[in-house]
Amino acid sequence: MQITSVLVANRGEIARRVFATCRRMGIGTVAVYSDADAAAPHVAEADAAVRLPGNTPGETYLRGELIIEAALSAGADAVHPGYGFLSENAEFAKAVQAAGLVWIGPPVSAIEQMGSKVESKKLMDAAGVPVLKQLDPAEVTPEMLPVLIKASAGGGGRGMRVVRDVADLNDQIEAAQREAASAFGDPTVFCERYLETGRHIEVQVMADAHGTVWAVGERECSIQRRHQKVVEEAPSPLVERIDGMRARLFEAARLATEAIGYEGAGTVEFLADEKGEFFFLEMNTRLQVEHPVTEQTTGLDLVRTQVQVASGRALPAEPPAKRGHSIEVRLYAEDPAQDWQPQSGTVHKLEIPGTTGEFTVLTEPGVRLDTGVVDGSVVGVHYDPMLSKVISFAETRDEAAHLLATALQRAKIHGLVTNRDLLVRVLRHPAFLAGDTDTAFFDTHGLDTLSAPLAAEADEKLAIVAAALADSAANRAAARVGAGLPSGWRNLPSQPQTKSYESRVSGKHEVRYRLTRAGLEVDGFEGLELIEATPDLVILSVPGERGPVRRRFEVARYGDLVAVDSPLGPVAVRRLPRFSDPADQVAEGSLLAPMPGAVIRLGAEVGSRVEKGQPILWLEAMKMEHTIAAPAAGVLTEVNVAAGQQVDVGTVLAVVQSEDSEGQE
Repeated sequence: MQITSVLVANRGEIARRVFATCRRMGIGTVAVYSDADAAAPHVAEADAAVRLPGNTPGETYLRGELIIEAALSAGADAVHPGYGFLSENAEFAKAVQAAGLVWIGPPVSAIEQMGSKVESKKLMDAAGVPVLKQLDPAEVTPEMLPVLIKASAGGGGRGMRVVRDVADLNDQIEAAQREAASAFGDPTVFCERYLETGRHIEVQVMADAHGTVWAVGERECSIQRRHQKVVEEAPSPLVERIDGMRARLFEAARLATEAIGYEGAGTVEFLADEKGEFFFLEMNTRLQVEHPVTEQTTGLDLVRTQVQVASGRALPAEPPAKRGHSIEVRLYAEDPAQDWQPQSGTVHKLEIPGTTGEFTVLTEPGVRLDTGVVDGSVVGVHYDPMLSKVISFAETRDEAAHLLATALQRAKIHGLVTNRDLLVRVLRHPAFLAGDTDTAFFDTHGLDTLSAPLAAEADEKLAIVAAALADSAANRAAARVGAGLPSGWRNLPSQPQTKSYESRVSGKHEVRYRLTRAGLEVDGFEGLELIEATPDLVILSVPGERGPVRRRFEVARYGDLVAVDSPLGPVAVRRLPRFSDPADQVAEGSLLAPMPGAVIRLGAEVGSRVEKGQPILWLEAMKMEHTIAAPAAGVLTEVNVAAGQQVDVGTVLAVVQSEDSEGQE
């Protein structure tokens, strides 16, 4: 069977990933897109694209009948589901085949058996695969805590909650059900014992229709936030350390695969302890987000192999041997220091230095980039905030970690707050380098420490001076008269020039400087020498105990946003106007929307007393629920929104008059 054109029932990075392999195989490509994704890169790259009217997943990428109609109208003869959305929906797979299209995925029966995490555990237990016991929420007692609520129909952290108090169980189940329904179209959830620390180990499997089953290799994905993976690697440092563990893992994965008559690419996930014992978590009947690390350490193009298996090709008797080490990080538009708050807006620039390939298997040590966004892409509120996956490949684990950390530190990522600084600190952390990477990594080593900016306080101040000098140079370059004169030049001594900036990390900064006949003078920076200043580049000679050191700062501006990149670390600030508009000020105690989203429900009424941290309302954005809490104890004096209302970032949602301000009246 020859596949000639593939529709990818997905968006963003995974759609681009599948398209890249299709192009290398001479196969045509078809994209689908929501209204929010009309200008997305995956749409522009496809040979044909079909609109799915609407914005939310429920209106678009979860509408199987629209996607099948799109495939037929565009002349595709096969459908690749990617991951997420309908990738593990048996009814969708069945409908694809009923329409006469090739399903690039496992048999419908396998999806059905693994589609319910509840039933799949029973099946795996019967097949001899070790499992964790499922708990009935109605029977959970304090002795069983903590427990983990999980969505039965999907993963990626949606519909997952850790419960440490029985009194919270019902509310958390309801919240998990809403998230699961929004993300997967199925609100079913279940409970199991939660292991505070453990290692998340998974095995990539590949099987054909001729009886060959491969355990291709294992991955470790223990470093997670909100039960969603952040750092993944192959091979697993734990498995490398324990004799015989890989053989036992592979045997369990093959048992699971054979038990359901599986075909295609899949992943069997386990939770392991430090002694090498492990328990079945789930089987994902699709390609995983983290599949590139397996590609790098085997040389396989897993998407190509998926297409070949779907076409009826037989696999060789044995999988390829493993090689080297690969680490992947997920670059998210989110602020780890603010409870992982997702971000939305424009990606002005995304540049990862040292990238040697995109969506392809590297043959030599280097950095691979699989990205769903390009310069100018807009990140909205309807989908996951992952921007890109950055993957390193090297001969050793230490080399792979160093290569990836360096590439990320030097990356130019302008426009949105991301988790980049956190990723670099993780990759350079002694515990990570020692292979001590359990699921409690952020709790153990302190999220506040790991999410701290790469640029030290003094280095941030120096970067802001560079921003001021570059802004000054830009003003002179744009001047119609006297453009060749230094900024602020006077024939006689005068007051210093002043420019103000605001950092989300350290607040307001005021740079006071003079460009004199003797050179640059900056208040608070004695001995600083200006070597060069253009609108895009500033070079300073910085005094030090052992003599001056030249520092190079690259500067970019986007409206009032100023991005400064240097080896000292990235810095982003907002240029403040000389005079503020009173209309821009908000009342003390105002709760502002941290992102665009929809108000799900309200938790308090106007006039009621609230405690610090008490939920006032809940927002839904990027397929997750976000709690908006009272910043201090006091009285709720205003609620400006209602359930179901859409809000923009910065909207004043409510106002809490604190007890302190009450006493001052």
